[in-house]
Amino acid sequence: MVMATTASTAAHTSLASVTLEVADPEAARRFYSAFGVDTYIRLRASEAHSAGFRGFTLALTVAGPATVDSFVGAAVDAGATVLKPAAKSLWGYGGVVQAPDGTIWKIATSAKKDTGPATREIDEVVLLIGVEDVKATKQFYVGRGLSVAKSFGGKYAEFAPGQSSPVKLALYKRRALAKDLGVPADGTGSHRIVLGSTADAFTDPDGFAWEAAASLAPTLS
Repeated sequence: MVMATTASTAAHTSLASVTLEVADPEAARRFYSAFGVDTYIRLRASEAHSAGFRGFTLALTVAGPATVDSFVGAAVDAGATVLKPAAKSLWGYGGVVQAPDGTIWKIATSAKKDTGPATREIDEVVLLIGVEDVKATKQFYVGRGLSVAKSFGGKYAEFAPGQSSPVKLALYKRRALAKDLGVPADGTGSHRIVLGSTADAFTDPDGFAWEAAASLAPTLS
């Protein structure tokens, strides 16, 4: 078993925002408002080509199975496609849906039984990006000044959240992430996601683009 490690690197950059590039921002705005996650993301128009798995998922952690079902139901009612129906697993309970714009969302809880009624509350939002080499990409981000919160060998790494962003960044093996989501790992073209940086613009080893947060104008409010 690989033990988790922590690091205390002082961050000089952090994740400030998450912007999804979509073909129809107004339709996406309606979907994400109905889904209940509109305060966590930004949108901007883009016709960038993308095929297959885009290499990431946005994951919601909630309190219990009933709340998972509530979010999955809201997403489906608003036009999402179910990739993996909500079900019990070794780690808890969860399901996976794909938004009309193509973004994959995972909704999960570590609880296997409800201790109260369903709510619309989100405990945590994590942006999981699929990478070829977790250790190398982790070191790249450490070099950019991000602070590692958890690290499980070459399988998973999680960074301390920035004060300006409600979304936490984490790394996972691309093929393992695709398998977890129930989709083929192959994909080409744009990731259709842009990460807002509290520092300068850069692109990571797997092609995920970061832009200075000040240059990213939100279309969700």
